[in-house]
Amino acid sequence: MTGNLGSTALKRRRRATNPMMTYDTLPQPLRSWLAEAALPWSPKSCKRIWDKARTNGLSIDDTIVVLNKVERKTLSQDKHYVFVN
Repeated sequence: MTGNLGSTALKRRRRATNPMMTYDTLPQPLRSWLAEAALPWSPKSCKRIWDKARTNGLSIDDTIVVLNKVERKTLSQDKHYVFVN
């Protein structure tokens, strides 16, 4: 697949809600992370990860680290992606 989604073999998913409205409700640090993410994450899935990390008492910076780890793990499942440190 090409275009603004990039070149990936990962499965795309349909959304039942308006992702832009959901994006607008995200906390600013999460929106900033999402804008720089390597993958086209849904705002809903990012918010789920964010809420779980924050509920576990993680700081905003630690939560961003968790998001980066989740993204790295997802990228490792993509056979077309070459991870460069």
